[in-house]
Amino acid sequence: MISKGAGLASRKICFLLACLTVMPATALAEWQAVEKIETYSITGQSGPELYAAIGERGPRVGGLGRAIAHTSFKLTWRRKYEERDGACVLASALPKLTITYTLPKLSGKLSGNNEANWETFIDGVKRHERVHGDFIKEMVSAIEVATVGLTVADDPKCRKIKSEMTKRLGELSRAQRQKSRDFDKAELSDGGNIHQLILNLVNGG
Repeated sequence: MISKGAGLASRKICFLLACLTVMPATALAEWQAVEKIETYSITGQSGPELYAAIGERGPRVGGLGRAIAHTSFKLTWRRKYEERDGACVLASALPKLTITYTLPKLSGKLSGNNEANWETFIDGVKRHERVHGDFIKEMVSAIEVATVGLTVADDPKCRKIKSEMTKRLGELSRAQRQKSRDFDKAELSDGGNIHQLILNLVNGG
């Protein structure tokens, strides 16, 4: 004799099996980026002095001179390839992403409105760099979608698939860099957010 409770349990098991059946075979892995902050020290007692110190000590970015702040990242993958009937399949890919934000850090104390102006400035700069971090995380997620489950026929040694992946990753990386450049251009243009933050700091509000 099967009790009502047992019947309910059986239905739950059947429902669970149904859910497992419809799940994709190449489900994306769960991951989380590690985000770190590095700083460089600046000194000054006025807005112009602080901005000058940033110009002298800010991070060097490519051939563009020094920046107020910078976002960089390190990305590695743990990938699992499988040979299936002569084809190669990327069965899974787990990213390890570390994002580093380099920001100015004030040494010493400020007086009066200078302290409030500095806090407004640095908070805005942090928010700006976090957007760059979000762009990077979006790129990594896009790489997952574009590559996990990728199948290349007649590739039992999984060589052709790596060339195809390099092509896809290159396109996504270029798109991320362009998105970041466009964002910086808008933020630094006349009336842009970072432009306004600089004016507020240098002109004392």
